[in-house]
Amino acid sequence: MTTRRVNINEVGPRDGLQSEPEILPTASKLEFIQRAIDAGIKRLEVASFVHPKKVPQMADAEALLAQLPLIDDVSYVGLIMNERGLDRALDTAVQEIGMVVVATDTYNRRNQGVSTNESIDAWLKIAGRAKSNGKIANIMISSAFGCPFEGELSADKIIEIAKRVLEAEPAELGIADSIGVAVPNQVSDLVHRLRDEFGSIPIRMHLHNTRNTGLANAQAAIDAGVQSLDASIGGIGGCPFAPAATGNIPTDDLLYMLNRSGIETGVSLEKIIDTSLWLEQELGRGVPAMLPKAGIFPSTQ
Repeated sequence: MTTRRVNINEVGPRDGLQSEPEILPTASKLEFIQRAIDAGIKRLEVASFVHPKKVPQMADAEALLAQLPLIDDVSYVGLIMNERGLDRALDTAVQEIGMVVVATDTYNRRNQGVSTNESIDAWLKIAGRAKSNGKIANIMISSAFGCPFEGELSADKIIEIAKRVLEAEPAELGIADSIGVAVPNQVSDLVHRLRDEFGSIPIRMHLHNTRNTGLANAQAAIDAGVQSLDASIGGIGGCPFAPAATGNIPTDDLLYMLNRSGIETGVSLEKIIDTSLWLEQELGRGVPAMLPKAGIFPSTQ
């Protein structure tokens, strides 16, 4: 029997830290990323190239990238919102450019200052520029299951947006439940719809545990054939532009579920838990993840 494998994209250094009230020094961010790599993480969102006044936690993006070690099998992702962000990212060592398009105009304007269609138009230019400069270009459709300002969203609308953004031929299509409103059947239904419409484009799911459905949604995504999941060590993070949008799914808790299910990730749960405990010291408070509290079963001691 073929062993199943899921790839973990660690977003704690970007999506995690950008929504926490504390601003960690660059040295702490470097240690955070190095700890994740030492645990076996091969792909990490390390920074966002956004206005430092809007997201001061990411103001040191260039300084951080200048100090990160370049490792052959490790890929750093930089998040951008527009061409100004791309200009900054191209001057760094990020291997991947990730852009977000929010599925509703209201949220997209709050997040990016323009309409959804304007962000899509920008992405079509950005993808070409990124690829011509040797970067991998990826796109994420955010708030794909619901918006804090406009409410429910239909799968038809997400398919329509996907059709447009895929014109730029990204390496991967991301789907985000940015405010944690989805339930498992919605996740599996949308993944199947995307597969039916667009074939074999790799899909990455970005899930939040705001309403305690994140891990169930992750399992639904895996069962539907998704092989790449975003997660945040300790479960820190959210979105600074959406009310109460806390709770990335914790890398710790996700790994426990996958390990016990016989799904390989190549990541050490023990080292991830150690990093969560270290992160608690850095932040001065506990993290949402359950595994640092409950421990691994059966005990590895």
